[in-house]
Amino acid sequence: MADIIYTYKDSVYANITNKCNCRCTFCIRFLKDGIGNADTLWHQQNPSKEEVLKTIREYDFTGYNELVFCGYGEPTCALDILLAAAKIAKEEKGLKVRLNTNGLGNEENGRNIVPELASVVDSISISLNAPDSAAYEKVTRPQVENAFDKMVDFARKAKDSIGQVKWSIVDVLPKEDIEKCRRLSEETGIELRIRHFT
Repeated sequence: MADIIYTYKDSVYANITNKCNCRCTFCIRFLKDGIGNADTLWHQQNPSKEEVLKTIREYDFTGYNELVFCGYGEPTCALDILLAAAKIAKEEKGLKVRLNTNGLGNEENGRNIVPELASVVDSISISLNAPDSAAYEKVTRPQVENAFDKMVDFARKAKDSIGQVKWSIVDVLPKEDIEKCRRLSEETGIELRIRHFT
């Protein structure tokens, strides 16, 4: 059985679904089965809400002050589980909650989910991946139309409602694309984090 909770470096992560609406060319899940202390993050069957909540309730978070929703799938593809689990993490465990997302949750769920997230999520990291729609389509291979614009719209809404929002890119991008991402970051007022590809 795949790990629902795992640790990587100094953080605890929740792996609540393997469903994803992107097929990123660089995605780590196509390179190895697990990360950190998880042998595998591939669920044979996506966990139920009850299984996720039980796992979070029983986990010893001593030494950690945050739970990050990020695994081998897009957390907003299991929105009901995400919201319930984040509520428990905050109210019962006293943790801060961070969501790592591709920013396509509004499209996935057919509505603006930012107000729902704002009630249980403290910060969001959005995978920007590319500075414009054409490059984004090529690298991220989203399963939805006009994905780049929808991701940017989600980021703006999240910034307005939640405040602590960052975009992330990987340093394998060409320098000119990184500079374009910086300009988008400045235009939107959303901080850009440049991660080293490992």
